[in-house]
Amino acid sequence: MSSPDPLEKLVGEFSRLPGIGPKTAARLAHHVLRVSMEDARALADSIVEVKEKLIHCSTCNSITPIDPCDICTDPQRDRTRICVVEEPFNIKPIERTGEYRGLYHALMGVLSPQRGIGPDQIDVAGLLDRLEGIQEIIVATNPNLEGEATAMYIQQLIGPLGVSVTRLARGLPSGSDIEYADDSTLAHALESRSEISSRPDDPISGP
Repeated sequence: MSSPDPLEKLVGEFSRLPGIGPKTAARLAHHVLRVSMEDARALADSIVEVKEKLIHCSTCNSITPIDPCDICTDPQRDRTRICVVEEPFNIKPIERTGEYRGLYHALMGVLSPQRGIGPDQIDVAGLLDRLEGIQEIIVATNPNLEGEATAMYIQQLIGPLGVSVTRLARGLPSGSDIEYADDSTLAHALESRSEISSRPDDPISGP
């Protein structure tokens, strides 16, 4: 049998990336074909380097070359607060604001019954294990349906334990992603965060 076509193989690999459809995958593959060998090797080396040198922090799930990460081990951080985000890449925009000096916890996803993602598929358990000495949980999930459902679920779990659970203010446009918010909007949302009120009619299942 003949070997698989290298271009089609590359298109297939790009298609496996989140948010990349067949047409975009084909455009990316053809772009790689056009660039110089030096640029192609630089791309390949960068991918390998990420896999070899970066890991997820065993405490907060952030992306780090060391475990635990610099934020988790920094004695100058406010260790009474944890900012809960959906994914590790949501941490950097919040850090850029300079308004927050607490700890973080990346859930590695959000609740999405439509996609079959329940509480067991995100790292809520890891968050619950970190509550000793914590006075406030700041929920910084995206202001969309899935992010709001996840925020309410966290409030229902942690609120009864005597820990304050707050939500970023509505300075963030509904349906947007924190990853793309500008620094001033995100800083205002942090400053104006408010308590999450639990509504008994919320259709969220327990743990």
